[in-house]
Parts: sequence; C-alpha cells; structure tokens
Amino acid sequence: MNDRFSRGERREPSFGYERGESRDDGDMRLSPDDRPVRFQQGPTRTEPERQLRKPPRRDKRAGGGGSGGGKKRGRRRRRSLFGGLFYWTMVLGLWCVIGVGGVVAYYASQLPPIDQLTVPRRPPNIAILAADGSLLANRGETGGRTITLGEVPPYLPKAFVAIEDRRFYDHFGVDPVGITRAVVNNLRGRGGVQGGSTLTQQLAKNLFLTQERTAARKIQEAILALWLERTYSKDQILELYLNRVYFGSGAYGVEAAAQRYFNKSARSVTIAEAAMLAGLVQAPSRLAPNRNPDLAEKRAKLVITAMADQGFISQDAARTAMTAPAEVPERTGAGSVNYAADYVMDVLDDFIGAVDGDVTVLTTIDTKLQSSAETILVDALAAQGAKLHASQGALVSLAPDGAIRALIGGRDYTKSQFNRATAARRQPGSSFKPFVYLTAMEKGLTPDTIRDDAPFSIKGWEPENYSRSYRGPVTLRTAMQHSLNTVAARLIQEVTPKEVVRTAQRLGITSAIQPNLSLALGTSEVTPLEMTAAYATFANGGQSVLPYVIREVKATSGKVVYARKATNFGPVIQKQPLAMMDTMFTGVMNGGTGSKFNIPGWEVGGKSGTTQDYRDAWFVGFTARLVTAVWVGNDDNSAMRRVTGSGLPGEIWGKYMKLAHVGAQPIPLPGGFWQGVPAPVEAPVAQMAPQQGGPMPLEGDRAWTPPAPQEKNFFERLFGG
Repeated sequence: MNDRFSRGERREPSFGYERGESRDDGDMRLSPDDRPVRFQQGPTRTEPERQLRKPPRRDKRAGGGGSGGGKKRGRRRRRSLFGGLFYWTMVLGLWCVIGVGGVVAYYASQLPPIDQLTVPRRPPNIAILAADGSLLANRGETGGRTITLGEVPPYLPKAFVAIEDRRFYDHFGVDPVGITRAVVNNLRGRGGVQGGSTLTQQLAKNLFLTQERTAARKIQEAILALWLERTYSKDQILELYLNRVYFGSGAYGVEAAAQRYFNKSARSVTIAEAAMLAGLVQAPSRLAPNRNPDLAEKRAKLVITAMADQGFISQDAARTAMTAPAEVPERTGAGSVNYAADYVMDVLDDFIGAVDGDVTVLTTIDTKLQSSAETILVDALAAQGAKLHASQGALVSLAPDGAIRALIGGRDYTKSQFNRATAARRQPGSSFKPFVYLTAMEKGLTPDTIRDDAPFSIKGWEPENYSRSYRGPVTLRTAMQHSLNTVAARLIQEVTPKEVVRTAQRLGITSAIQPNLSLALGTSEVTPLEMTAAYATFANGGQSVLPYVIREVKATSGKVVYARKATNFGPVIQKQPLAMMDTMFTGVMNGGTGSKFNIPGWEVGGKSGTTQDYRDAWFVGFTARLVTAVWVGNDDNSAMRRVTGSGLPGEIWGKYMKLAHVGAQPIPLPGGFWQGVPAPVEAPVAQMAPQQGGPMPLEGDRAWTPPAPQEKNFFERLFGG
C-alpha cells in the first residue's frame, strides 16, 4: 500500500456506496460525505479503490514504471502489427484472385465457346508406295501419316513422357508453378518461359494457338489444357501429341520424323532412336540430328537416363542404348523418287478428288529400276556433263501396257523440282521420224520402198543429213536405220504433215504439233512421257497406251477408294504396218545408230534424235518388257557440245536397259516382223492412193483406216467426251 501512495495518490476509505445514491434494502452503507451508494451484486469497490487497483501507467518520457507492463504493451503492438499485415495480405490476396480471375475470364472469352471446341482435323497425309509396298514419299503438310500408340514400341511414347513431362499421368493438365514462373518472367519483359508447360499444354498450343511467347497465350494454353484433360484420356492426349508435335525439316508427328531422320517407320525405331526423337522436340532446328549430330546425341543420352531413372527401361537397356547411339543414315542420290511422287500428286485428284483423310497410294514404280535409272543418269552427267555442256537429263521407263516403272525428272530434285520427264516440252529430233514412217507404211509403202537420199529444196527449205553426205537411192529400212533426213523430208511431203500429226496423236502425243514439213525432223515440242507412251504401242502389239502410275488408293480404314481396272482401248496400229515398223526399229539397233546399245538375246527396237545446234538429244527404245526414253539438254535451251542421241543419251539408255533386263527371260516383240512382201516402190504414195485419199490395200492385210469424222477419237473414247 505504501508503494501506491508513494506515487502521490491519496487513498480514501471505501464503503461500497457512491454519493447521491440511496439504498433500497437494508444493506445500506454511508460514504464519507454521507451519500449512500447502491450495493452492487458481487464484490464492489468505491471509485477511489478502483483507481488504486489499476496498473500504473508508464511514463514514456521518463522511462519509469514497472517492466512487466512494458512487455505486455510491446506484445500488444506486435500482435497488432502482425494482425494488420495478415489483414492486408488477405485483402491483397483477394484482389489478386479477383484480378487473375478477371484476366483469365477475359482471355477465355477470346477462345471459342468450350461446348463448341473440337480438336482440329490433322491435315491429311498421302503415303506414296512403290509397287512392292515400300514407301517412296509422303505428301501433305505433315510429312507422315497418323500412327497409334499400339503400333509403336512402348518405349517410344515413354521417352517423351520421361523428358518432357514425367508427371504426365499424375497432373490435371497444368503445372501451376511453371505457369506462374512464365507469367512473372513475361511481365518482367522476358517473354514466356520454355519448360514450364506440360505435354497437354504443348498439345493445346499446337492444336489451337500460335507460337508467340506471351502471358495471354500461356493463359489460353492452360485453359485449353484443362479442357483436353476433361475431354480425352491420357493415352488419347499422348497419341494426339505424338502425331502433332513438330520435329523440324517439315516433319509433323513421330512417324514423319522417323522417316525423315532414320528412313524407317516409327514402328521400327530402337530405344536410342526413340530417345533422339524425344529430345528433338525441345529445339527442332538446333537439335536436328542431320544438322547437329553431337548435340542431338548429347540430348538423347539425357532422355535415356531419364527413362531409366523412371523405370521405363532397364539399366541394361539404357547402357546398351548409351554405347550404341542412334545414327542418321546419309542420304544418297538425287531424290528422284520425289519426281515420281510429284507426278502422283498431279494426277491423284483426277481419281479420288479432294483428300479428307490419310490415304495410301500404291503405284507402279519399281524401286530397283528407279534407283538404277537415277544412278546411271546422275553419274553420266557428273562424268561428262561439264565437258559436253549438258546440265540436265530425264528418263521415263514404262511397261508396254503403260505402267510407269521409273521416272527421273532431273539431275537433282533438291536443286530443281521441275519435272522434265512430264512437263518439259522439247524438240524430239529424229526420234519423231517413226511417226512419219508409220504413216507411210499405212499409206502403202514398205520397208523395201526406195527413196532418193539426195539434196533437194521444198519452198526454200533444204534438209541436210547429219553427215552432210548422201547415199542416193535407198530403202526406207536403210533410211531409218541411218536416220537420213532427206528421205524423211520426202516422205512427209508425200503423206502430208496433217496425216503425220494424226498418226502421232493416235499413238498418244498430246502436245500441240505444228503440221509443217519440218515436222519430219522433229521440230514440234513433246515431253519424254509422251514419247515413251507412243513408242509403247510399237512394243505391245499395236495397242493404245495411256501412261499410268496409280494402281490403288486406300483410306486408313482399309477401304479401297480407287482400284485401277484393266483397260483395253483397242489397237491403233494394224498388224502389217506394225510388223514393218518393228522390222525397221530392230534394224536401227542391229546395224544403225543404236547398234552400240543392243541387248543380247532380246528383240530390241529404238531410235535416236538430235535437234539443231545440239540443243536436245534423245534415245527412245523398247523391248517386249520395257519401253524407255532418255533426254539430255539444258534448261535454258543452250547448245551442247556436239551431243547426239546416239551419244550420251544412248549410253544412259543402254546401261539402264541392260541392267533392267538382267535375269529376265527374253520375250519376242508381239508385233512380229515383216517378211518382205513385194509392193510398188517407185511411184510416190500420193499417186498410188485413190483420189478419195483412202489407204492403199496391202497383200495379206489392209492398212489402218482413219476413223470417220462422226466416230469418237482416241481421247473421246478415253474420257467419254
């Protein structure tokens, strides 16, 4: 008590009453000033006593007072500080949630309605197969067909999970930590962050969004990832991912990538190859194994280690894959199969129309013939092209029924995609002469008909022989054998250029041909494919030929969309004129300009062609098994250095045809041979023919009679016009 009064406080006695109050029961007490105070229930004290019992105030200025009271007030202030921080943190957090929700709602509104959202259809792939079923090329935006998880080895999809999203089967489609990190860095001006996205988010980006690195795209990516997880199973998402992710070099999807980098299907990749493919998606350009094999291998080892750590492969399998890393085979050749694939795409629409889904196209291309044709053509141009100033070449090889076995459209597809085999129109030179001779045979002449090989002039045109020498009277057989220009010029004057044009068109020449006298020397431009198809008529017994490359088209379901049926457009050359022509063709190969390229044991026909100033050189020939045309020249139509058809083109033709017939049983030409039936030889055909212009009858057969005008021609019969 002394302590209390020591601070200057006066103690007064307390009686339990306050001044001015009266008691209302018997328990009344008097205060010092005689004013009663009402009794409070429970222990009560007077005002002075209450004041005395209050804890003393600490004088902040003097620093006095007890230590216990100061600690309590400090704790209250700390509690008050922490409470304020907590309060404002909660308020700030609430506003952040509201703000983030608003941002998410805004960017979600920029997306299509969720109930209308669908996975966009993958662009269709056209797998082009050779006649033996092997893959020639893929066409389409993706570069490869769709593949299912059940088709590939289990370690292939697991390689992607191991390196890209090891918690793929545990999360709900979004990694919140990664998304937050990406947003923060983007707000700092650093753009989006790679590596924070799940496989589902990457798929969402590939399916629906652009490649820009912004916070907006990341938000939309997360929203779409949640939708994907809700709509599809994990395996379905992984399968979609494997078929849509970009692997570089124009390859979309794991099947396209396996074909592009390893020349095999994804169904056949090894663990090391699967790891290299999985590591590639992080940076396709930088990690492409055909560009940076060391970086690709280093990344693949990280994938293999991750696969082993997660139990996707055994430690032994991992060690084996580490010691035998994947190797990218060196691409050899000029990629000539792409010329054939391009031609398939050019004509495919005519058979099946628009392509809505993946299809497989079975072609007539023979991979061995295609490869050997490419090698022979490319090697010949590499060895002699610079010296002869011959930069380009083309080769077309058909079966006698018109099936394309090999098609080389140029020297190197990677440098020039222009298909010279199907699209380049060049002057055929003397290789066009057989159409003149056939017209003459159908007008009544024979191989033994004699014409004068001597200089002459027709309205100022003076055709000359290549040798500048003349033989005098010769048979037509000899004239064709040695490619005498003067005799061919005399014949076209007799049978008229218009008749020669009709003959060429009947046999399959579709390019516009000018009906003039110089046509006898091949001055009208044609394509190698047209020439090969026309010559096929001489090899198959006179039947009309329409070149074709597609046998069958199937959808991924196995449904046959198109199947080629055997067609027979009928004969366009009668038996006897055909036998005469085959006799003259074999004469060229047995003692004429093609004698160096004959195939022992086979009946072979052929004809060379050279144009003015050596701008084009051809060799076209056939057996009963194969018909082939070779062209050599320059794209700018510049002159070569004395390259003739019996030179470089003939050499290429001979090497290819001899290789193509190795091991094959010789087959005689179905047209047979002319045995030397006598016929008038002196008078010109124009004088021998009836005045109506009809054909002269031949012994044992009649010449081919052109159809009457009201009848359908070849193309009308073919296309139904």
